[in-house]
Amino acid sequence: MSDEFKIEIVNPEKSFLSKEDVNEVIVPAFEGEMGILKDHISIISFLKPGIITIQAKSGEEKYYVEDGIIEFKNNTLSILTSYILNLKDIEKNKLQELLKNAEEESNKPEISDQLKYLADQKVETLKSIN
Repeated sequence: MSDEFKIEIVNPEKSFLSKEDVNEVIVPAFEGEMGILKDHISIISFLKPGIITIQAKSGEEKYYVEDGIIEFKNNTLSILTSYILNLKDIEKNKLQELLKNAEEESNKPEISDQLKYLADQKVETLKSIN
């Protein structure tokens, strides 16, 4: 019996990714990093800035996301996000630009605690990619 399930990632521009040979996905949920395997209980959760890691028969893929919602049911993981980048395609200058913007956002004096937390998560994640 196969231990594979399906993943679909959608952003506002298009259907970003659809794969059916996935063994495990690790997502940066607000509750902490969450690993999803076949037959995981149904779940809906919010994403924080971080890295989505997809382990599939075709290999490992990593993506940077800034936000989103995940839903897992009937062995299909759906991820809706407003911003996603494939780490293998990201250019150094784009990464530096994202990091600079996140640092500026984090250092704003009038920022709320929640927005500061999210900005700090972006900074930490982008520095780890660098």
